[in-house]
Amino acid sequence: MNNYANTQMVEKLDSIFKLKPEIKKAFLNINRKKFVPESFIFHAYMIDALPLANDSTISSPLTVAKMTTYLEIDKQVDSILEIGCGSGYQAAILSQLIRRVFAVERIRNLVLETKNRFKKLNIHNVNLKHDDGNSGWKNYAPFDRILFSASSSEIPEALFEQLNDNGILLAPILKNDNEIITQFKKQNGKIYKKELDECKFVPIKEGKE
Repeated sequence: MNNYANTQMVEKLDSIFKLKPEIKKAFLNINRKKFVPESFIFHAYMIDALPLANDSTISSPLTVAKMTTYLEIDKQVDSILEIGCGSGYQAAILSQLIRRVFAVERIRNLVLETKNRFKKLNIHNVNLKHDDGNSGWKNYAPFDRILFSASSSEIPEALFEQLNDNGILLAPILKNDNEIITQFKKQNGKIYKKELDECKFVPIKEGKE
């Protein structure tokens, strides 16, 4: 029943926002119900964001689909850093597409829960760290892709430094009263910016708890 419900959700997603075959397969392989808090389990397959601990959220499947698509993942992409992984749904989708996924989350309880969840689901190519995401993860840099799963008014320079040349950093950027999915491409050391789509995320916070 759960797999059928997840498939129905993915088909609905595909009708709203056309998914590439490999991305659609990733969504079919990852059951969203496994990443949703018990109290919201009956809403697991809705195309909505759902609350997590400490004012965090699990992004809507539509937003995850858009972010995954706008990362422009191809065979040359070997590593990605996600800032703010929450319950791990986005990271799990990426684990189906990229060899090495690194994720930073500032809320300790979410990190512990997500590590346990990945273990149960046999997802072994996601490395998770409890830290302030604004600092990135220098030990494993540079990354081919960097993804913000929280909105920000600006990107710390340290994260652009951790991005490979010809890499892409994708982030929801606060602009007036809106949040815009913004793609930053690094070419020959220079950053080129492109605004893509409106979105809704929780704001990024400094420090960890």
